[in-house]
Amino acid sequence: MKKLVYAIILSAIVINAAQAKTVYVTDDLELTLRVAENERSKILRMLRSGTPLTLIEDLSSGYSYVRTNKGIEGYILTRFLKTSPPDSHLLEQANKKIEQLQNDNAGLTSELTSLQETVKSSETLMAERNQLMMELAEIKQISSSAIDIKNQRDQFQERVVSAERELQQLKRENQALRDNAHQDWFLYGGILALGGVLLGFILPKLSLGRRTSSWDTF
Repeated sequence: MKKLVYAIILSAIVINAAQAKTVYVTDDLELTLRVAENERSKILRMLRSGTPLTLIEDLSSGYSYVRTNKGIEGYILTRFLKTSPPDSHLLEQANKKIEQLQNDNAGLTSELTSLQETVKSSETLMAERNQLMMELAEIKQISSSAIDIKNQRDQFQERVVSAERELQQLKRENQALRDNAHQDWFLYGGILALGGVLLGFILPKLSLGRRTSSWDTF
């Protein structure tokens, strides 16, 4: 007997599960979800238009046994249920979708603006980079020229030092030549003076000898 009862209950559950489908409260109404199948029974919930319900059983009394999304079960008049969302609900969903799309569009517009600013910043940074590279090339060129100028200056300084050394050497040689010339003139003067003295000493004797010879002849 118990097995038969369990089988009947299980069959009822399976049948109800097979019949369960989603229905919606029709447009422009606020319906009552009641404990029993009559207008005088206790109200469990007030259901707004477009509220989705799970249909558990469609009864011959004109009521349907339904379950809300929150798991509350009760009875509602079948004639106020629809198998598809009401137009107002669809319109509300469409408006929400449009609002969502508008928000998404605003977000995308903001992202696009941000990307454009990023691209602009990147272009600015690229221009600054190119300018810095040009300035660096100029600095390198100036540095290279400065190095060349320094090398040339060092070479000129070496040549000046070498020329000064040669000039000093020439001065020393010139001074030596002058000193030698003075010595030579002094030597020549001494020789001439000595020659004059000798001539002054010899010539009178030669003249005296000639006179003596002349006197001897007479």
